[in-house]
Amino acid sequence: MKSIELYTEIKGRVSTSFLSLASCMLLFTSAYAQQRPPRAAQATAKPGVDTEMVENLFYSAMVEKTRDNSKEAADLYTRILQIDPSNDATLYELAKIKKVQNNYPEAQTLLEKAVAVKPDNEWYWVALADIYEKNNDVAKLENVLNELIKINPDKPDYYLDIANAYFAEKKYDEALKVYDSLEKITGPSDEITVNRQKIYLKQGKVDQAAAGLEQRIAAEPNQIRYYLLLAEIYNSSGQNDNALKVLERAKKADPNNGMVHLALADIYRDKKNTDASFNELELAFAVPDLDINQKLRIVTGYFPKFPDPNAKASALELSKIIVTTHTTDARANALYGDMLFQNGKFKEARDAYQKSITIDNQQYEVREQLVRIELGNNEIDNVIKDGEDALSYFPNQAAMNYFVGVAWVQKKQYNKALSYLKNATSLELQDKEILSLSYSALGDCYHELKNIPSSDAAYEKSLTYNPDNVFTLNNYAYYLSVRNEQLDKAAAYAKHANDLQPKNASFEDTYAWILFKQKKYAEAKVWIEKALADNKDKSAVQTEHYGDILFNLGNADGAVSNWKKAKDYGSTSPNLDRKINEKKYIE
Repeated sequence: MKSIELYTEIKGRVSTSFLSLASCMLLFTSAYAQQRPPRAAQATAKPGVDTEMVENLFYSAMVEKTRDNSKEAADLYTRILQIDPSNDATLYELAKIKKVQNNYPEAQTLLEKAVAVKPDNEWYWVALADIYEKNNDVAKLENVLNELIKINPDKPDYYLDIANAYFAEKKYDEALKVYDSLEKITGPSDEITVNRQKIYLKQGKVDQAAAGLEQRIAAEPNQIRYYLLLAEIYNSSGQNDNALKVLERAKKADPNNGMVHLALADIYRDKKNTDASFNELELAFAVPDLDINQKLRIVTGYFPKFPDPNAKASALELSKIIVTTHTTDARANALYGDMLFQNGKFKEARDAYQKSITIDNQQYEVREQLVRIELGNNEIDNVIKDGEDALSYFPNQAAMNYFVGVAWVQKKQYNKALSYLKNATSLELQDKEILSLSYSALGDCYHELKNIPSSDAAYEKSLTYNPDNVFTLNNYAYYLSVRNEQLDKAAAYAKHANDLQPKNASFEDTYAWILFKQKKYAEAKVWIEKALADNKDKSAVQTEHYGDILFNLGNADGAVSNWKKAKDYGSTSPNLDRKINEKKYIE
């Protein structure tokens, strides 16, 4: 037999849990005790029992219990039972203490004695039922529930609970009989209908399950939930065509019911009719009353299918419908922004993110995505404005400090940049990528501020977090070569950067220049020619470097020709005119 989790699952909201019943009973008993202490000695006192002593002990125990002195109260109850073992009120109260202590075996023994002494006490039976439920003793639970029905035959909860117990033990016919009895008391209800269908499906009686729901539809043809339940029964039984017919009937009854459209979308998807399925999804998403959370979950369900362009396009279309239907929902606008971003529509994504933030300014992830787009579009002023606005709400976000710091670097405001970049490195403890990027940017700042020791230290720190940070490798290598320091190290870093990111003209130029500094002119020529070939623009710096290399390889004419080109491309190198006029390389 499956554990009691099944019993709890099938019970659902239709039956009051025994724990809840017991809690209510405890509250009742406590209130009663405050009005008039239970006269325990009168319960079933045997001849010769000192009833006055028992009553005094019981009263003292109740006082200790109200003070939360459970140990003292339990000791007093135990003394009573030594005097009067059949005192049912004491058995019950001591059992409650044992339950709170999670001592269910002792609590069970005490309650079994209590119901034996006072078999007509409903609350004793309820407490015992709670114990059997916790112990997953369904057989004994059935007996208790039958007793409760005898004591209180008009209480629906007991019928529902025993039907659930029968279901857990696969006594389906007995459970159905209980529902018949309950229906005579309460009349038809959704709970009874649904639970009957579960039993019929367990028995493989799909037709009977369907017939019951058809009866409900006939009685209340505008209640769409019955159509949906019936369609689910057919669908789960592999009868897709019957499910489709039921849902089409539901669609006629309520054309604007979002759940019907979603169910139809599922059926059409199972039947491999993709266009019809998506059309039903579009109709469902256009229904304002359909829970937006369900719509959001459906769209996010497309994510694992990315980068399939069809999946991206479908998710974008659905998210657009969501934002049209739920215009003022921040999540809808944020999701629309995400889908626009996935489809490469960055400007529109930025607008959607901005609208989402306007609706709800407490969305850090949306703010970060907005700033990332602006940084990618080189909208430096917007990065600073939106980034600093984000930091006014979320000052401890390392990534946002990094973005704003990088923006100030681009503005050549290096001291301002340092402040944000230092914040990033102090706030971030785990994200090695952010740490590496932040230290790399710090290295750039310190270099521009002529603080070479701090610059080198920052670059070294960057590489400890990410030895493959190509920007750190390239920049650090280049600055070392400019200073003519540690050229072997610079060459290794530059070569590694090119291995990681081939055909990057800037990286190739750096490596060529370092090889030139090492007087490896033939190798330098190979790499500078790669740089010129991979550079889509005409670079004055790279062209001048090419001339320098050619000169040192003995090709003076080629050198002068490239120096002149560099000048035409706008080079402002201080020695370029002298190189051209004197036709020789000048440091």
